[in-house]
Amino acid sequence: MLRFAVVVSRFNQEVTEGLLQGAKNFLLSKELPLLESDIFRAPGAFEIPLLAQTLAKTKRYAGVICLGCVIKGDTAHFEFISLGATLGILQSSLATEVPITFGVLTTYTEEQALLRSKNNTENKGWEAAAACFEAVETLRQIQNEKRG
Repeated sequence: MLRFAVVVSRFNQEVTEGLLQGAKNFLLSKELPLLESDIFRAPGAFEIPLLAQTLAKTKRYAGVICLGCVIKGDTAHFEFISLGATLGILQSSLATEVPITFGVLTTYTEEQALLRSKNNTENKGWEAAAACFEAVETLRQIQNEKRG
């Protein structure tokens, strides 16, 4: 059975808990368990890539779903954190060859973030989990064809 890890930021917790629920709902729809021990908390979005890469290297997980939220403020901090999280998650996935998906919201307002983390079909946590699952399935298909 496939096992997934979730790395979720504590920062902007109302939003990130909504994203986490969306990811849980997707995995449940595929009858894939997500244990509390498979959920890892990061202080913020910037710390997500290192945790995700470390989890991917353990080979315990078919994929890692990254969830966070960065909301633009009055300084350039938003751009640096968003870029760092984005490139870090990308590099981690390429380095480990494990699907690590980007469910980090980068919004201009809290309202935009809340809309994307509601318990509905627009939930970006659901989308990140779905992307991770699909990438895992595609990689498995490629590996099976390679063997055959």
